[in-house]
Amino acid sequence: MAHTSFPSDLIRAQREWNRTYEALAQRPRHTAALRRRLQELSSRLVAHPFWETAAGRSPAARVELRRQAKAEEAA
Repeated sequence: MAHTSFPSDLIRAQREWNRTYEALAQRPRHTAALRRRLQELSSRLVAHPFWETAAGRSPAARVELRRQAKAEEAA
């Protein structure tokens, strides 16, 4: 699955989701805006048209998306 080419907007949304999740985990209070943002990004990720393609139908594709997004953040 490492050769899957994800659309740039999908990777960007996953990276934003990761950052928002980390920010939410670090704040014990005043998290409403972060929770709303996480819900918005989750909806964007789930409803992305890529998941309707042959490459996106594999359950491993979602795992690979998260892996690639984390690798880009680390770089």
